[in-house]
Amino acid sequence: MTFRHIVLFRLRDGVSDTEIEGAQKTLRSLGDSPLVLHWRIARSLDERKGTILIEDATFLDTESFHRFQDSAAHRAAGEAMARIADWWIGDYVA
Repeated sequence: MTFRHIVLFRLRDGVSDTEIEGAQKTLRSLGDSPLVLHWRIARSLDERKGTILIEDATFLDTESFHRFQDSAAHRAAGEAMARIADWWIGDYVA
């Protein structure tokens, strides 16, 4: 069974297009980890509730995800996103 990690980042009002592009670049770079089986970053087409970035990731197993989660790159991305967004996480075994 694989481990799924879905994150919805709700960007704060007033975040510039340049900051959004930077956030997408930062999040996309996390997919380069060898622990990741599948990684996708997309901007929601529905902006009725604001600008939402979607992180859709698949890992081999829970252990791989926890190793990824503890990485310096993941911590740095989390710190960067905390400056411009709030988020909700859905993790599950598939």
